[in-house]
Amino acid sequence: MQSLNLKLSTDFSTGTRRFVPGQSFGEERRQCLSFRVSYRNCRIVACSVERGGNGEGTSSSSGSDHIPSSFLSRSQTYAMLKQQMEVAAQSEDYEEAARIRDSLKSFEEEEPVLRLHRLLKEAIADEQFEDAARYRDELKEIAPHSLLKCSSDATTLGIKIQVRSLYIEGRSQPSKGQYFFAYRIRITNNSDRPVQLLRRHWIITDAKGKTENVWGVGVIGEQPVILPRTAFEYSSACPLCTPNGRMEGDFEMKHIDKAGSPTFNVAIAPFSLSILGDGSDAF
Repeated sequence: MQSLNLKLSTDFSTGTRRFVPGQSFGEERRQCLSFRVSYRNCRIVACSVERGGNGEGTSSSSGSDHIPSSFLSRSQTYAMLKQQMEVAAQSEDYEEAARIRDSLKSFEEEEPVLRLHRLLKEAIADEQFEDAARYRDELKEIAPHSLLKCSSDATTLGIKIQVRSLYIEGRSQPSKGQYFFAYRIRITNNSDRPVQLLRRHWIITDAKGKTENVWGVGVIGEQPVILPRTAFEYSSACPLCTPNGRMEGDFEMKHIDKAGSPTFNVAIAPFSLSILGDGSDAF
């Protein structure tokens, strides 16, 4: 698994964000990648990292929460169709783009998970909550993983961690089983004491149940100090070999207003990495 570091700076006057390569640690071989994201006028420049013997090890284990192979195959087909439609539109082959769009609509109607997601969303919008509960229960039966949001929100000792993930179609190659996800993190210190982020720990699980643990010093090459009532925000990315997965983890932090303060872990609640998204554009 490659880990991609991206530094984020925000222009609050315009609402745009700019990404520049983050610093990494130890003996690492970098392969620079550049891609554009059609999401709030972002441009991301990423730097992939293959880790050496620097203590940022990984370990893998098999999990039991596997997604059925039939759904994986259909998800791959869906991702390929979406990518082909985008390519056709960019090439101004609008007839082909329209044909693929119609194929996507048919695919969505025939794919139970996609159809139930649409029905669930419509039922909630129409306040048909009994129907919404039924669709949710059906999804729990056939694809419980699909109910996990592409965002999460958790607070530990007054430190709030919000995450939002996004599928990067332009950097993905579904035909080769390569899917690329960006995620944005906002760390808000709602406590009365300044804290410093020391280390990170990610648990990344793909749709086949393969789990990888990734440890590192700080984030994007920094160990930021976050003062009370302020926030730190950054973006990074994760390649995956399946069209769906999940991430969770924790940040190790310490209070810096008193010498000898013990470190503590701040939870990063689970969130989905999904080509389907969840229809939300906010934390």
